[in-house]
Amino acid sequence: MGKSKIAVEKFKEGYNCVRSILHSYAEDLSMSKDLALKISDGFGAGMGRKQEVCGAISGGIMILGMLYGRGENEDKQKQEKTYSKIRKFIDLFEKEYGTINCKKLLNGCELMTPEVQMRFKEENLKEKCHGYCHGYIEQAGKILEKIISE
Repeated sequence: MGKSKIAVEKFKEGYNCVRSILHSYAEDLSMSKDLALKISDGFGAGMGRKQEVCGAISGGIMILGMLYGRGENEDKQKQEKTYSKIRKFIDLFEKEYGTINCKKLLNGCELMTPEVQMRFKEENLKEKCHGYCHGYIEQAGKILEKIISE
């Protein structure tokens, strides 16, 4: 099973979007799955449920940074290569969906207020809104796989 499919399965199991993506790459990053989950936890639902940058994008940026990023005392060119890969990742996602903003991707579904969270449960909006996330997570994973394989 490809990493994008693993990420979707983890999301369906209850992981947030970014945790799902980073978890699927943990071994490739020489990182324990537990550490990957802890590092990524706060970035879910558009960063702490603020619905800003989609968690699948945040996770992808973390992965690209860990694979290609500039470490201590490394050449600045390495950072430029990382930025280039991140821009490509974002551009390809935006080309597909028009935005990387969580709230826009969820067609305005709110995730913050207790009232809306209650409505989510009563009207089963979680399935509707989070159903979108399955596709976003899978597509972000496929884009990552493409960029990494180049």
